[in-house]
Amino acid sequence: MSTRTRMLFARTAKAAALVVTGGLLFAAPATAIPLDVGSLNTGSVDLGSLDPVLAPTPNLASVANFRDIAGNEGRGYATADGSHLKRGVIYRSNALTATSDADKTTLTSLGLADAYDLRGAAEISNPFIGGADKLPDGVTYTNIPIEFKDLTQLATTIKSPEEAKQFLVDTNRSFVTDPVRRAGFKQVLSDIAASDGVQLFHCTSGKDRTGWTAMLLQSIAGVPAQTIMDDYLLSNTYLQATNQKILAQISQALSPQVATNLEPALGVDASYLEAGLAQIVSDYGTVDGYLTEGLGLTPDTIALLKAKLVG
Repeated sequence: MSTRTRMLFARTAKAAALVVTGGLLFAAPATAIPLDVGSLNTGSVDLGSLDPVLAPTPNLASVANFRDIAGNEGRGYATADGSHLKRGVIYRSNALTATSDADKTTLTSLGLADAYDLRGAAEISNPFIGGADKLPDGVTYTNIPIEFKDLTQLATTIKSPEEAKQFLVDTNRSFVTDPVRRAGFKQVLSDIAASDGVQLFHCTSGKDRTGWTAMLLQSIAGVPAQTIMDDYLLSNTYLQATNQKILAQISQALSPQVATNLEPALGVDASYLEAGLAQIVSDYGTVDGYLTEGLGLTPDTIALLKAKLVG
């Protein structure tokens, strides 16, 4: 990590374009602690000691980026004060538009009560990559749109891998600077705090808006910055097979160069999350300041979230 970054944290066919669009998003006391981003790297996640009672989180064959925000095995991610996150309480995923019957049964067995969909209307209605969530019976669905730019246009205008990276750097910054997007994050966190039962939130790929939301929840719980970053980067592992298929489609439909240009937008990179966190430091000083001043969450809401998260 550069010295400058440490300093910041211390203080062309239409159908083919639509295929690319899918890749761009298919393929985060009872207050949050500031993140010590100077310690961030891409090391392994601390899963805690294995808990023989709680089984590992099952993989969903039809939902590639489904996982527990507390970690998929063991006691749950350790917090800075030696506690652990509760597993089996809040899940994250990519869109549940192709959920198989077997995976619906698995979600039912996990006790899923609510699903929060962060996709915008254009994503949901897109005939190539969209569609309604396919949820088990009895699960309450809530759409909380956190809109992105027109992805079809973006797919035809990105001319280099650097432009793709910059798009996601700017996107993460906008999670801090854009009042409409802040309102969306406030709603999903408030709804999770107010709801009983097992919760799940997702966007299209489960890596950007979903990754930001997971970072905020883990910060509220007091998870160390290193673990938060490692968990964020796991989207690259979960989406690897899916993204390889998408890149092959892009290469065939448009060109290998277009696939190369867009590849950084299909995954995550530490620099994306770091950019958003740097914006938090610049605008609000700490994650806690962003939660209370930027999102307008009350201390009671933050306390409810921490009680849900920490065992």
